[in-house]
Amino acid sequence: MTANSKKVPSQPTYDVVIAGAGIVGLSIAWELVRRTDLKIAVFEKGSGTGEGSTGASSAICRCRYSMDEMLQLANDGVSAYRNWPHYTGLNDPQAEFQNDGVLWMPGSDTAWADVEHARLERFGIASAVLDDDELRERFPALSTCTIPPDTETGEPHDCDSGGRYLLELDGGYMNPTGALQDLVDACRGKGVDIVFRSEVSGIRKQGGRVSGVELANGRTISTPLLINAAGPWCKGLYEAAGLELRWDLRPTRIQMLYRDRPAELPGDIPVTVDMEGGIYFRTQSRGQQLVVGSVLEEDERETVANPDEFDRDADEDFRLVKLHVLHHRLPQLPQRGKVQGYCGLYTTNRDDVHPLVGPTGVEGFWAANGFSGHGFKLAPAIGSMVAKAITAIGLESDTSIPASFFAIDREPIELESKSVLA
Repeated sequence: MTANSKKVPSQPTYDVVIAGAGIVGLSIAWELVRRTDLKIAVFEKGSGTGEGSTGASSAICRCRYSMDEMLQLANDGVSAYRNWPHYTGLNDPQAEFQNDGVLWMPGSDTAWADVEHARLERFGIASAVLDDDELRERFPALSTCTIPPDTETGEPHDCDSGGRYLLELDGGYMNPTGALQDLVDACRGKGVDIVFRSEVSGIRKQGGRVSGVELANGRTISTPLLINAAGPWCKGLYEAAGLELRWDLRPTRIQMLYRDRPAELPGDIPVTVDMEGGIYFRTQSRGQQLVVGSVLEEDERETVANPDEFDRDADEDFRLVKLHVLHHRLPQLPQRGKVQGYCGLYTTNRDDVHPLVGPTGVEGFWAANGFSGHGFKLAPAIGSMVAKAITAIGLESDTSIPASFFAIDREPIELESKSVLA
């Protein structure tokens, strides 16, 4: 080398690159680094944690699903959250599992709760069936009315009781942004590079397979394996890979409400799924606030053209209808008090509201997209699913559901309803 020559810097090289530092991307990184010494990088377009779908998630941890495979996956994911310090290896994590229970209120269907209780028992998931008196004693703020409120006219009705209700005893919720930061800390402690303000915008291929990625800031990274966990921005990477995706994945605007919890509401309030009313709600901020969302398919259909630009305030019609249902279920909730709204994004798989996980048609390019509102509770199980498939190394805590269940070349799952409760 002559005195005037300059050494050309080599491209950074990683065994695995993950696009997206949401709960799914970070869970995959954590599960990989738990079982290998692979060199891993996570690149995130946002300036910090929680700027994508996870930050606006209600982060409810429940296990009841209509399909047994989803029930098992949720149980595996929620188990990680219930044992969060052990799972992350952190002595003082920011997030803490709030074991408020998850109450399912099926209205006038008095058989549903007992059937689902038996299903949960088969999977070793603790639950109980409550009648009206037991519900009132345990959660005195809740109405036991089995008649759905009139959301068209708002007209009141004479309430009727006689229901049966399913309580998931080990359910609850997490602080989603705290969980993200915990995973960032855990991953970095094991040597994972997590880089913010760095969007994966292009894919390099050699011999038909992935050889590297290009970042929006101009950097080029060498890697033989890219995992697309980019949430609502995921379709851009399919295009960069030259894949024509047959699945209908859409960034979808999801509306939420929150308000302070007044002193008039007595006792404990669980995570509550009012199935006929079409809402769910839970507390937050150590029980000082109420968060309200929808469980209706019709409220999960608003496609967003650009995930970086969408209306982040809840619509007035949404606010009025959901508050009407909430007041019906919490009759002692006073009408006073400021109600605020916000919006986040699901990446909804319009074909079957289940994710795509695993290898794609391009060697070295893997998918973890389209979670349709299920992502937070499933994320630790999805992480173990992907890590085991990539490394062939199993851990005792791994989910038993194989990645092939969500394979990108599968047929759509047949469902009665394509909502977040599917």
